[in-house]
Amino acid sequence: MISAQHSALSALQAFSTRVHSNANNIANTNTESFKRTRVTLASTEPQGVKANVEKVNTPGAVVFEEGPEGTEQKELSNVEISTEFPEMNLNSALYKANLKTLQVADDMTGTLLELKA
Repeated sequence: MISAQHSALSALQAFSTRVHSNANNIANTNTESFKRTRVTLASTEPQGVKANVEKVNTPGAVVFEEGPEGTEQKELSNVEISTEFPEMNLNSALYKANLKTLQVADDMTGTLLELKA
């Protein structure tokens, strides 16, 4: 049961990092030249998950604006809201699933302790 708790806790941390990344990307959608972050998950020993955060350096959309020096070219954010919201919903559901796993493992430990007592 300890391994189940360890797995669920590491997954909670990993999906928390993913939700945080989604929130940061969404908050900076209208920030000029902002580069979105992407979180990839990797398994660790024994029975864990590690979140790796990396910046996605693809260029954002380019717009032209009139300024005091004439027409200026500006790069917008490379965040796509149409992908960020579904990812956030999925990450939130996976976070809740791992939280439920942790609750079940805790209940099983409590039941085992009651039987031993």
